[in-house]
Amino acid sequence: MDDHLKTMLVRGRDHYRANEYELAERLLSEVAKAKPPFPDVYEMLGVIAHQRGAMERAEALFEEALTLNPNYTEAAMYLAVTYSDQGKYEEARQVYERMLGGKEPTPKRVDRLVKGKIANMHADVGHAYQEAGFFAEAVEEYRKALTLAPGFLDVRAKLAMALREAGRSTEAIAELEDVKRENPRFLSVRLHLGLAYFAERRLAEAEREWLHVLTIEPGNRMAKLYLGLLTTTR
Repeated sequence: MDDHLKTMLVRGRDHYRANEYELAERLLSEVAKAKPPFPDVYEMLGVIAHQRGAMERAEALFEEALTLNPNYTEAAMYLAVTYSDQGKYEEARQVYERMLGGKEPTPKRVDRLVKGKIANMHADVGHAYQEAGFFAEAVEEYRKALTLAPGFLDVRAKLAMALREAGRSTEAIAELEDVKRENPRFLSVRLHLGLAYFAERRLAEAEREWLHVLTIEPGNRMAKLYLGLLTTTR
């Protein structure tokens, strides 16, 4: 690889790490034309394609990365997620079987591993969308995660927060109430449930949640702050 391509590769990786995907894609695509023996080039381009919804391109790129390095765990994980997003569940399952080192795992073990890992990756994508303010996309990713792993209470809480931030307070309340029933001591859920009630002008219910937080954790600053806010609105 000549010095010019090496420079583009270094810059492309830097832009990718900084989540500057447009700049990263431009540079890494030029590098990829030279067919470099670096699997991470194809993995990074695959992640960018997946973020944009170009699933077939993402699939091809992750497969290329694995051709160069069959033990590239990150590329295998992303490929499994991409397969799953396209409804190719058997292909996703096979990827995980290969990651288990050719063992003969029981169907339940593979199923649990596949679902849990893919659910976590969907949740990570949802969090990235939520942080960027793309709440509808965040909700979609969290729901995908929960389809695979409905018992992940932290993901259900994140889904509820994304719903609330999207202005869908009624749906957020339903999710938060379900999580609260399963874990009454999940304080951040009670705090956010209070905020969702507050957004719906259900002030007594908001107050109840925040006061309950203080019975469990008397020094909780956020509960005190919200109760102070509630006082000024009455």
